[in-house]
Amino acid sequence: MDRRKTIKIKVGNVEVGGNSPISVQSMTNTDTRDVKSTVKQIKALEEAHCDIVRIAVPDMEAALAIKEIRKETNIPIIADVQFDYRLAIESVKNGVDCLRINPGNIGSEGRVKEVVKICKERDIPIRIGVNSGSLSKTALEKYDGVNENSMVYSALENIKILEDMNFNNIKISLKATNVSLTIKSYMKMAEYVDYPFHLGITEAGPLWNGTVKSSVGIGALLAMGLGDTIRVSLTGDPVEEVRVGREILKSLNLLNDGIEIISCPTCGRTQIELIKLVEEVQERLNKVEIHRPLKIAIMGCAVNGPGEAREADIGIAGGKGCGLIFKNGEIIKKVKEKELIEELIKEIEKM
Repeated sequence: MDRRKTIKIKVGNVEVGGNSPISVQSMTNTDTRDVKSTVKQIKALEEAHCDIVRIAVPDMEAALAIKEIRKETNIPIIADVQFDYRLAIESVKNGVDCLRINPGNIGSEGRVKEVVKICKERDIPIRIGVNSGSLSKTALEKYDGVNENSMVYSALENIKILEDMNFNNIKISLKATNVSLTIKSYMKMAEYVDYPFHLGITEAGPLWNGTVKSSVGIGALLAMGLGDTIRVSLTGDPVEEVRVGREILKSLNLLNDGIEIISCPTCGRTQIELIKLVEEVQERLNKVEIHRPLKIAIMGCAVNGPGEAREADIGIAGGKGCGLIFKNGEIIKKVKEKELIEELIKEIEKM
């Protein structure tokens, strides 16, 4: 797929846009004023290979807490600020790497200029985040409600405010809970600007529902070559957002890193407890240090498994009381069923 050409910006040490790898973001759900809890969650996100994390800044206490949070964490931090320009300024002073604001919501031109001034001084980008649930009254009236036209118009309104101040260190998101509306909005926006896109389906829902909606929406846009950084919005542990986001990228060959597990859906030929086997392998692999991309197959049929998973680097295929271990589609050993996982892990560690 040909990826949309955009300008490149930097969020901390992470490049976004241009030919940079597509980054995965998440957002903490702790009270930012609770430094200990927020740091703990950010560290968990770092361990899950999150590239960028966003934190809510609802008041001055939260803005001031950023300084302490920065001391104990490593990945770039975005401050999510609504309405109060002073919180944006204080967040930058305390060390954030990016702001998520809408210039039209933070007051007079003079206030916006103050935010732009400090962002220019410290090379801090601004993400303009348009949400289908909070479009400007002008956009809604001009385009007869919520649709891709009012979404794009609202974004362009905010972009113009920054461009008129000679500020172009921008990325854009146009999120809706409706997947089709989100896709149409990003597609239309791509006709107008060359700023990098932050992709997501807003308020996608709990883990199962939200994963499906986000995978369809984000995946469709990425497959069109749109998108430079992504966030899967789920009601739950933010670490799950990162896991889902990374799997979306892997499924489109946009991330070639770590472990990818492929497994069959089971059928009447299956003679092993495959679901349990997959879960146990996943759990064990979480503790194995992998130094290169690895595709692992876990198949339920010893007859067809090795052939069907020929593209895997290594895999196992269960049988009746025994199983096969294979590499690149070639069987390397036959072992007892109870020894399958241990033998698989040993072979992976050798790789």
